[in-house]
Amino acid sequence: MESIGVLMTCPPPDAYLVEQLEKRFTLYKFHSIPDKAHFLNSNKASIRAVVGSASAGADAQLIHQLPNLEIVSSFSVGLDKIDLAKCKERGIRVTYTPDVLTDDVADLAIGLMLAVLRRLCQSDRYVRSGQWKKGDFKLTTKFTGKSVGIIGLGRIGLAIAKRAEAFRCPISYYTRTEKSDGVLINIGRGPHVDEPELVSALVEGRLGGAGLDVFQDEPIVPEELFGLENVVLLPHVGSGTMETRKEMADLVIGNLEAHFLNRPLLTPVL
Repeated sequence: MESIGVLMTCPPPDAYLVEQLEKRFTLYKFHSIPDKAHFLNSNKASIRAVVGSASAGADAQLIHQLPNLEIVSSFSVGLDKIDLAKCKERGIRVTYTPDVLTDDVADLAIGLMLAVLRRLCQSDRYVRSGQWKKGDFKLTTKFTGKSVGIIGLGRIGLAIAKRAEAFRCPISYYTRTEKSDGVLINIGRGPHVDEPELVSALVEGRLGGAGLDVFQDEPIVPEELFGLENVVLLPHVGSGTMETRKEMADLVIGNLEAHFLNRPLLTPVL
């Protein structure tokens, strides 16, 4: 399979994934190629697979430029960076990495809830800056017993619900609230939330707080959020543990190998 060209469209998300791909295929790192148009014109015939992630996948234009593309394997559970309709039209297989990242993302969601409500990040800075010597930190609010509304009750949503139940939280599949003490947690995708409206609601005090691991235009984050004590910001690290990233990489490799050896795909989407 060494002669098979694999185009990685995203910045290398994991050193192990890159290492394993290079052992098996001819890997092209699209992100670091300066003249992409010239590269595609020269190498399009040899590229039979694309590896993408939550940040970059395979849009209609790229798919059109790769006449021999057979499979898109995403190092992510999200598929919003892949033109599924175009893939289906062309008969291109698509795989992703479900299940293996569910626990990490659900753990992080609970962590963000606790961090926002109990002001953990602010408490840490309070100690480091020496302010504790001047007096106790302000009182916060508890998480146990809070109503939790989950938008999207898939694998990750169910895992979050199970964890929240341990805190005796009433769970709703979908809820909207105008209460100013509400907290929004986003560990899904940035575009799932109206980011300008979220920023306005936080700045104006219409929302009690937010824990955000994803943003609309990553890695750009609205600067208005930086000074807000009721907001915890993370750099899209929901699945960012060594154990889970290795499992995700193994799924990407396993799906590519299965396809080119004419075996059933491990986690097919199309």
